Amino acid sequence: MPNPGLSPLASPPGSEESSCHVSMSLPSASQSRLKYVSLGVLVLQTTSLVLTMRYSRTLLGEGPRYLASSAVVSAELLKILTCLLLVFYDHSFSVRALNRVLNEEILNKPMETLKLAIPSGIYTLQNNLLYVALSNLDAATYQVTYQLKILTTALFSVSMLGKRLGLYQWLSLLILMTGIALVQWPTESLGGPSSKPLSAGSQLVGVIAVLIACFSSGFAGVYFEKILKETKQSVWVRNIQLGLFGLVFGLIGVFVYDGERVRESGVFQGYNSLTWTVVALQALGGLVIAAVIKYADNILKGFATSLSIILSTLISYFWLKDFDPTSVFFLGAMLVIAATFLYGYEGKRPAINHSKV
Repeated sequence: MPNPGLSPLASPPGSEESSCHVSMSLPSASQSRLKYVSLGVLVLQTTSLVLTMRYSRTLLGEGPRYLASSAVVSAELLKILTCLLLVFYDHSFSVRALNRVLNEEILNKPMETLKLAIPSGIYTLQNNLLYVALSNLDAATYQVTYQLKILTTALFSVSMLGKRLGLYQWLSLLILMTGIALVQWPTESLGGPSSKPLSAGSQLVGVIAVLIACFSSGFAGVYFEKILKETKQSVWVRNIQLGLFGLVFGLIGVFVYDGERVRESGVFQGYNSLTWTVVALQALGGLVIAAVIKYADNILKGFATSLSIILSTLISYFWLKDFDPTSVFFLGAMLVIAATFLYGYEGKRPAINHSKV
């Protein structure tokens, strides 16, 4: 008997009879609770990853700081192991079935597997850029600016998938760009002399890293969606394929950019419990979102993003103390949050009408 919930991104409406019995036995209160649990998981994962990554990159400690390229490789390896366990579980813990799936879906389909090299390479670049961004930007500014990926994803969806955006969605993208421009508005003249936040470099470097990450995220996400729609493979198998390429690209990055430091102090130099927390959150974050996404519609995802921005702002100000909010920042953040809701709301209605047909 298949395990429910393991392929949330590809959950076709199968036997109506069995699903009807499940719906009848599952009260609406339980479904409502699952939605709010999904909201909590999304907010927790998004906020904790950004804050722990920022904190780990600005924490002053003894010895060398951990290598971002090494952390990306560790996250890919953990993601592969987790997906292997999920496929193993999905096939009733049968070693023979697991071996058959890996051979049939990965080794025996080299061209299908090679298709994942492009998004995998881009995701590896993106993951490295996020470390650069959070070494140079406070968590709140990063969170708001990174929402520009909504715009890039929308544009790539229109050009690559032929999707059509409604009037409200185009309006939300305009509001989004205005909000992000306000968040990045120069603020040096707005306040008195204040201590600069702990940062590994200039804010410009962080902004450029976020912008490149937004474009890479938009393209890779739409490309991956296109591949998922063209085949019937499990999302976990696809993530194994992505992880394998990501591991190769990540190792190349380690030895090209940090080869000398690796030879001096090793791949895992500077690792501590906080570093492993960041690695785990980065590796498992996408999988957790994939597992709960079937309970969370676009409105809920927008709400989770908004809560995450607010939490990141508050924690950056009160705990990390690396963020000095201004009225211009708050205006921009409110516009970004409003744009997130507006875009998600427009995207929800076609799905509801389609399910009733």
